[in-house]
Amino acid sequence: MHKACPLSELAPGEALRLNTSPPIAVFHTEEGELFAIDDTCTHQDASLADGWVEDCWVECPLHASRFNLRTGGVDAPPAKLPVRTHEVTVIDGDIMITESNEVPNLPPGLTVDGHI
Repeated sequence: MHKACPLSELAPGEALRLNTSPPIAVFHTEEGELFAIDDTCTHQDASLADGWVEDCWVECPLHASRFNLRTGGVDAPPAKLPVRTHEVTVIDGDIMITESNEVPNLPPGLTVDGHI
């Protein structure tokens, strides 16, 4: 389990990147929901925490592939593979992430530790 930050420090509409391996993006939507997905776009090494969020989708800042924050599914090329989703809980006011046991889908040339 990873501690992201206190809930009070992640305002609605904001996201943060956890420096896990691979990195995880945590989103606090305008509607007040919390989501966590792998932070790296499956097409190219880009941080999804820097993407544009609308409804339950985040758009990659590089090439506009969109990933569903609930399922990790992708709906637009050039990305073809989904990202993993992670369980989010709030414990004693802190956002906690339970990382998925699934194998991550990383962009070509990137390994789990972030090196080529």
